Amino acid sequence: MTTDTTTSKTPGSAAKGATTTARPLHWTIALGGVATIAGTFLAWTYTSEFPGDLTVYGYPGGLQVLTLVTGALLVLFALSALGIKGLGWLTPAGANKPLKLLALAAFGTTWYTVLAIAVELGGLVNLEPGGFIAAVVTLIPLVALRLPDDSRQLSRPKELPSWAEILIIVGAFAVGLYAVTYGIDTEYAELFIGYLITVGFAVAALLKAGLVARFSALAAKYRTIAVIAAFIAAAAFPFTQSTDQYTLIAVNILIFATVALGLNVVVGLAGLLDLGYVAFLGVGAYTAAIVSGSTASAFDIHFPFWAAVLTGALVSLIFGVVIGAPTLRLRGDYLAIVTLGFGEIFRIVMLNLDGESGPKVTNGPNGIPNIPDLNFFGYDFGEPHTILGMELGSYANYYLLMLLAMILVVLVFSRAQNSRIGRAWVAIREDETAATAMGINGFRVKLIAFALGATLAGLAGTVQAHVQSTVVPEMYQFAGPVPPNSAFLLAAVILGGMGTISGPLLGASLLYLIPAKLEFLKDYQLLGFGIALILLMRFRPEGLIANRRAQLEYHETGQLDVPRQQKLTDDATAGAAKAEA
Repeated sequence: MTTDTTTSKTPGSAAKGATTTARPLHWTIALGGVATIAGTFLAWTYTSEFPGDLTVYGYPGGLQVLTLVTGALLVLFALSALGIKGLGWLTPAGANKPLKLLALAAFGTTWYTVLAIAVELGGLVNLEPGGFIAAVVTLIPLVALRLPDDSRQLSRPKELPSWAEILIIVGAFAVGLYAVTYGIDTEYAELFIGYLITVGFAVAALLKAGLVARFSALAAKYRTIAVIAAFIAAAAFPFTQSTDQYTLIAVNILIFATVALGLNVVVGLAGLLDLGYVAFLGVGAYTAAIVSGSTASAFDIHFPFWAAVLTGALVSLIFGVVIGAPTLRLRGDYLAIVTLGFGEIFRIVMLNLDGESGPKVTNGPNGIPNIPDLNFFGYDFGEPHTILGMELGSYANYYLLMLLAMILVVLVFSRAQNSRIGRAWVAIREDETAATAMGINGFRVKLIAFALGATLAGLAGTVQAHVQSTVVPEMYQFAGPVPPNSAFLLAAVILGGMGTISGPLLGASLLYLIPAKLEFLKDYQLLGFGIALILLMRFRPEGLIANRRAQLEYHETGQLDVPRQQKLTDDATAGAAKAEA
């Protein structure tokens, strides 16, 4: 039995403390937020050479819009902390921590913009007085750093009519769609960096405020409606685009995320360190390229879409079993080395099947180009189509197809995670020796995970081949300048949170979007991601989105926590053993 040493404050005591000690600071933060908003209506530079046109008075543009948003959030949360009627719902878990994060968001975004102007244009002389004023007024909300901790446990929310709660769910997904679309559509690196600063601090503030937890509970209450709303929000993205420029980025993000979720079965659930997973993506892509009627294919085969997808997934499954059968008896570093070797062997074999060093199958380094667009029951994915009065380009067609594929992968992952075999995977991951002693066939369980992960990667590879219209060996390296590759896939799973569904999706999105938007980091992105992973392992080893087990494992220490962690492991092992029996 464990003792909960966390102290919590009642809403009444928190409000009283805010009145007596923090109320002047809250008023100062609110006034600082108003001043921050006003500063965005001033010109920050006199020249339009800096992207975003920050030379206009009375009309915020570019990075000024992000500062405006942080200022507005500061005002709202400060008024909520002051007990203004109708705003208490913003801070169910406390207001002071969110205010600290939002103050840092306003300061970081504004000062980043000011420094970027000075660096890119050659000095502070390029700033208008409005730029200096904006930089100074964002210092005012930093008094939030002096606020005491007012964190409290979430209380039961006020009951709302069903239609109101459903409307909240729909509104939240609409706001999420707008935020994601804004980030993908950023036209220059300076705006994207400012976007990352703003969104990073804002999301952290919402987490600390308890709003994310409240929304999660609401989504669980109306699970079907939340799932439908999420799908509609994701499917609406192509309708927000006027060209295919950013839709292609979104397609590649979905491919990367789908493959990362497949790797999560192997790494996150079963605990198998696979460093050559991208090879299974390549198996699916090459198979689809060969059987889809490409003019460069060595075989005169043209399967329909559904047959090509099934063939790619099946061949990847076979490779997963063939590679996994002799190697999965290894553990730890030995397994990692073997899978790394498999990934490199696959790439080298594809290079040598050129008709000179070996049979002519893959055209060697030239790859298989001219892969035709998919055609499904007369629907040509390579042609624009008008849907709901709007014309969607070819990449929008592939986006919607890949969205359906990702939903299938999410469904498979969630079902497998909660099944008997899923509990066996968790038991193997936590302690393979104990799980084997309890009667779990470790080799069979790991082979199933390996085969399932390979199948999901092959499924994504068949779509990738048609999106890229060509397949070359350089696309499937352990580490390279363009994701997906094995290093980036593994980083996406670890960064997002192993063993979860939303974690790898978030990690893959970030790891693809950041290099796509910040091209000046192309030569240093591996260094940057290495530093990011080191910092992550130091400050949040469970990943950005973690399950309860990982949080207990990494953050609860001491003798009082050992029984709770041991109970979680014992429960998983016993449940898996019972399922096997």
